[in-house]
Amino acid sequence: MAVTDETPRTLDCGRTVEELSDYLAADRTPRDAHIETCPECLNALQGLERVSRLSREMLAQDVEDLPPAPETWIRGILANIQNEVRAGRPLPLSHPDPRVNLSVTEGAVRALIRSVGDEIPGLVVGRCSLNGDVEDPGAPVTVTITASVAWGRPVAALTALLREHVLEALRRHTELNVTAIDVEIQDVHVDSEEEGPR
Repeated sequence: MAVTDETPRTLDCGRTVEELSDYLAADRTPRDAHIETCPECLNALQGLERVSRLSREMLAQDVEDLPPAPETWIRGILANIQNEVRAGRPLPLSHPDPRVNLSVTEGAVRALIRSVGDEIPGLVVGRCSLNGDVEDPGAPVTVTITASVAWGRPVAALTALLREHVLEALRRHTELNVTAIDVEIQDVHVDSEEEGPR
């Protein structure tokens, strides 16, 4: 049998490196008596801890070596915040009584999209925009979202999850005819949840 990246690396005691990695990631809880008494497992855990520590140190050093953010970048963030808090265009909502005019603002929909993204661990939404004639009921609309993904997280899985959750929220809270949700990953960040105690 050929050894590939998909082949589990099994120790002589029968445990896999992936199992040990998961156990370590869970902060060695709940306690596994076999792992905690098996010399081979303990040796592998030591190696995994060492690699993890070195990876964090290298990442911290890389962050220290980065130049400070240019002032134009900061101005861009402030401009984006100012742009996204605007109410924007009204998106009509239907009502059985023709005398009633209901709408939700474009800004509220952008806030909805951002809140959906905030619920996905390892993902930070940057900008979001609604492209198309959102004021015309039934007109095709595309949603564009920029985001940052936490280092080591599966990009394809997170973007698919974001698309799915955003589409579900838009269908539930608006009457937009969403034809596409374009997600552009523009950056990778260190996940703050992984920095603190687990």
